[in-house]
Amino acid sequence: MRNIFYALALLISIFASCQDSHRAALQITAQLSERIANLEKEGINPQNHDSLKQVWQQLYVNPILPSDSVLYTKVNYQLARLYGMRGEDSAVFHVKKALDFIEPTEGNLDEKALVYNGMGNILSLQAKAHEASYYYNRAAAIVLSDSLVELSPEAKSVMLLSAAQSNNRTFQLSLAERMIRRAIPICDSLPEGHISHQRVLVQMIQTLRALKQPADSIAPYLTKLESLHQKHPDKYNPAYLYESKMFYFEKTNQNDSLLHYQLLKTRMDEAGLLVGMNNSTAMNNLYVDYCNIATTYMLLNQIAPAERYLRKASALKKEQQNKLLSENDIYYQKALATLYSKKGQKDEAIELLNNAMQLEESIYQKQNTQAVAEMNALYQLQAKDRSIQTLNENIKINVLQLQKNRLWLIVSFLTLGLLAFVIFFLFYSQKQRRIRQEKEKVVLQQQLLRTQMEPHFIFNTLSALQSFVRFDQKERAIKYLNRFSRLLRSSLELSRERLVPLDEEIETLENYLSLQQMRFEQAFAYEIISPDEQDLSAIRVPPMLIQPFVENAILHGIDMESESGKISITFDLKADMLNVEIRDSGKPINESTKPDHRSLSGTISRERLHFLGKKAKLRSITSAEGGAVVLLSIPIEGF
Repeated sequence: MRNIFYALALLISIFASCQDSHRAALQITAQLSERIANLEKEGINPQNHDSLKQVWQQLYVNPILPSDSVLYTKVNYQLARLYGMRGEDSAVFHVKKALDFIEPTEGNLDEKALVYNGMGNILSLQAKAHEASYYYNRAAAIVLSDSLVELSPEAKSVMLLSAAQSNNRTFQLSLAERMIRRAIPICDSLPEGHISHQRVLVQMIQTLRALKQPADSIAPYLTKLESLHQKHPDKYNPAYLYESKMFYFEKTNQNDSLLHYQLLKTRMDEAGLLVGMNNSTAMNNLYVDYCNIATTYMLLNQIAPAERYLRKASALKKEQQNKLLSENDIYYQKALATLYSKKGQKDEAIELLNNAMQLEESIYQKQNTQAVAEMNALYQLQAKDRSIQTLNENIKINVLQLQKNRLWLIVSFLTLGLLAFVIFFLFYSQKQRRIRQEKEKVVLQQQLLRTQMEPHFIFNTLSALQSFVRFDQKERAIKYLNRFSRLLRSSLELSRERLVPLDEEIETLENYLSLQQMRFEQAFAYEIISPDEQDLSAIRVPPMLIQPFVENAILHGIDMESESGKISITFDLKADMLNVEIRDSGKPINESTKPDHRSLSGTISRERLHFLGKKAKLRSITSAEGGAVVLLSIPIEGF
């Protein structure tokens, strides 16, 4: 009996000791939480930067801290901020650690939004635009979806504007515009003189310009920006105002005013170099400034000053070649080609334009390769997120099962019912995950097929251009090259998009048919019929899906010798299907009876059409007039 008593006393003492230890740990955690909250309120400036970093590092090595995911995340996030302000590599380590700790937790949306935004900043500095956009958009989604998030208006505005800027870089322009519009009222609530007042207006003007909106849509925001700079001339950089005015005057073809603000901005950029702002960004801005001014002078037929600024650009290129981006060299080569053209040096102009076109193609291929790599990385990130979510669900289930086991005699029936529900839920989750993975796989296949088709299209066009040059048809070659450059620019802008508006796809088709008319010396006519009562911009289709069938109709369905051929393209919208009819006038019987030629681009397009689903159809029939008719049925929903 005495031994039992002693054992019972020992157990009670051990239990009491555990309770005391638990209370002590809770007390220490509460003290840490209060200290971290006070530190978060302190602003960071050059004077206290090093001392703050030392305090946060002391907190980071506290052995109790990792047991609290939220506090550990806050410490890592603050260290990442401090290291990032000095451009130190440790910022990457700490923001990733913060992400690993906060991601599996439930709730904590404030901390998650801050960490997602910080991760976006890190990836943006590493030039991983798509991965950065993924995290920026996750932070912005938290701001937009939960009005109870306890973030300051300043933090909310920064997250929305960062996501909008990132979406602009990845050509998600409509999404960028929506985020900027949601950020405007938040920015309006910030104190006067806050940088976000200028930033939101400048980003809206840039986005509307990228969306090719009319000048009238830009004017109200430009007026607000002017008023802001007049009211607070010392708080905002006037270079952004000058650049915004340049966008406006460029759209309204007011070249004199455009030149005036280009010169003002260039003087500011030159002054920045004189005071030591000779980083890569400043050099590239000044290089583009010189090229743009030269181009504007040539629009005003002022050749001498245009030559002067091109010489400045050339000198800067020689001095700072390692700092200048290759894509900015395209502006210089095109401006110089325009100068040669105006001076009658056609051969030099054509050579420069060819070089610019090759450089554009090289940059596009590089960006395309990087985009594919980033999409694979994004796929892995999403798979990781799904794995974490599934793990959290399994943990919840296990906890519930442990709780139910304590009362198994009372709730056995409910336990069996819960188990059945869990099995069904896991089966359903697994099924949904497979569906999402298959959809993502189809999207990747679509994009890869499209990247195979675009070099084919460029090769055919360059072949036609080569024939013009070979037969010394300089004027036709320049005109053809100008039209092709516009078409190529449009293709580059849309290449990042999985789906594009139908009106833009029709515009690209019109440009392509116009080029083919020039190539075959107006040997055929064409017409494009679209439904007038429909809003074509609201209908979205895969880009460059229709063009290869039009190309096949031109090459194999038109009698070029008769010069009376015709191509007719008709678009018809019915429910959730877009029906496209491509009709050609046909060739003489002895030619049309030859075996059908199936081009590489046509084969790729058939594969792309196959990946659109069972509703997508392709039929080819011979018309009563002797030509051929290709009928495409393209689903416009659920892809």
